[in-house]
Amino acid sequence: MSDIPVIDPTMTPAWDTLDQLADNFDPDLRKLFADDPNRTQTFTFDAADLHVDLSKNLVCPTLVGHLLALAEQTGVLELRDRMYAGEHINVTEDRAVLHTALRRPATDSLTVDGQDAIADVHEVLEKVYAFARRVRSGEWVGITGKPVKTVVNVGIGGSDLGPVMAYEALKPYVQEGLECRFISNIDPTDAGETTKDLDPETTLVIVASKTFTTLETITNAKVVRAWLLDGLRERGIVTDEASEKEAIAKHFVAVSTALDKVAEFGIDPANAFGFWSWVGGRYSVDSAVGTSLAVAIGPEGFADFLAGFHAMDRHFAEAAPEKNVPLLMGLLNVWYSNFLGADTHAVLPYSQYLHRFPAYLQQLTMESNGKSVRRDGSPVTYETGEVFWGEPGTNGQHAFYQLIHQGTRMVPADFIAFANPTWALGDGDADMHELFLSNFFAQTKALAFGKTSEEVRAEGTPEAIVSARVFTGNRPTTSIMAPSLTPSVLGQLIALYEHITFVEGAVWGIDSFDQWGVELSKVLAKQILPAIEGSSEALEAQDQSTRALIEYYRANRTKESHLSCARGPRRLGAAPDVYLGEAVGA
Repeated sequence: MSDIPVIDPTMTPAWDTLDQLADNFDPDLRKLFADDPNRTQTFTFDAADLHVDLSKNLVCPTLVGHLLALAEQTGVLELRDRMYAGEHINVTEDRAVLHTALRRPATDSLTVDGQDAIADVHEVLEKVYAFARRVRSGEWVGITGKPVKTVVNVGIGGSDLGPVMAYEALKPYVQEGLECRFISNIDPTDAGETTKDLDPETTLVIVASKTFTTLETITNAKVVRAWLLDGLRERGIVTDEASEKEAIAKHFVAVSTALDKVAEFGIDPANAFGFWSWVGGRYSVDSAVGTSLAVAIGPEGFADFLAGFHAMDRHFAEAAPEKNVPLLMGLLNVWYSNFLGADTHAVLPYSQYLHRFPAYLQQLTMESNGKSVRRDGSPVTYETGEVFWGEPGTNGQHAFYQLIHQGTRMVPADFIAFANPTWALGDGDADMHELFLSNFFAQTKALAFGKTSEEVRAEGTPEAIVSARVFTGNRPTTSIMAPSLTPSVLGQLIALYEHITFVEGAVWGIDSFDQWGVELSKVLAKQILPAIEGSSEALEAQDQSTRALIEYYRANRTKESHLSCARGPRRLGAAPDVYLGEAVGA
């Protein structure tokens, strides 16, 4: 059993104090700012390149003191130190939690389970960098000698969400003439649409699966393999088993440690990039899982990305608690979730490049902290986890901001923006980025301070609609800014939320690094598949609802509707296509 103490946070003096404060809590941000001309200065911090303004949150220095006391009484910083040291804080899997080791410099060393983790990391990293240089320079060629134009990353969960988010965020840094695409969903639409206009001669596929057994990933990989080989056969390039093996070896690489299964697939084990049990999928974008990103932005860009992570790691490890941004933001989330009744948390990046960042955070936060038992297996008696969500501004302003401003639910929100745009465009003499940022600044101001009925009336508003135009304000927000969105700054943002997630889980006494909740449906899917394929015995074993749904599917499915990735969707009235993929679970 782990020697990490399991503390029920509700039994701490700080929790009791916060509970009492919450009972009669009636925040007034207008008054708090009016009474304290230094409030912004007091609650604004710099963490690496991030400028973080917490002043529009529903706190005062005294309350922050109670939150810091809660962190102390639940052992947050002690657990942080044990994580950095490589202790097995993932107690249900008896593993270290060392995503922070992925971005430490090569001059460091850290022995974990008898291995120097830092040396291992840099050995793999140099291998990834060497591969990336070969692809980027045109030295790596396909079976016909043509250089790579498109990299297709096949993964799911952290092996997809991280790379695609980072690729989209860093598109200005992608080498001209290179493109990355991503397949994750087992819905054949994903593979079909992603490959339909690609040239197999210039396509390189990265299959990312630690065990090389992930059902969705391996099924998609087989389908893409079939697409590639079929396309090469049609051109007379693949004509026999030998040329087929050559094509797979030159067009497929793996991110995996299961070298035997990699070889069985046809991939040269020399072209497999590994990572370790102490790297969880949702914490892996800065490992070999990010190989597609390393190819896209180059080893120098990827090194800058890692340096950004490390800068935030150092801040979290070294900054005093009262100035420690991830610690404070994590504690604020606990305050809102456990004491003020907030069920969700919005992340609103004012950058189109970060349009996948909220989706990435959904896995990071909800897979980590969506737990109902503490580390010792005892049930929690308080809320854990939050529903993270969001969209880029200004799109969200015309969609869901209404609820955040005037709805009955409190939605704490993080706003993210950058001083310098990638595209310095304008509308005549108007700077488009400044128009954009005016919305960023206006939203947090409106949410904090609102508009009173007196102010509405003073605008000449008819009395009948005055109430509809009142904004209560006191809606909490955090503003995060940086000079520009660089690989380093992106790494800092990701690490910031990794550590926020850690702080919340540490307070709640849960294991933020396992994910048993995603396993049951995978097991059941394998059990149900025979019923779908026609086994009457398997069908009878299902519950009545599942059985009825399968029966509906079988009654309405026509095998002729199978689609070929190579030929695209079958047109109405056209002859049935041949399905080129292998059966799920094959």
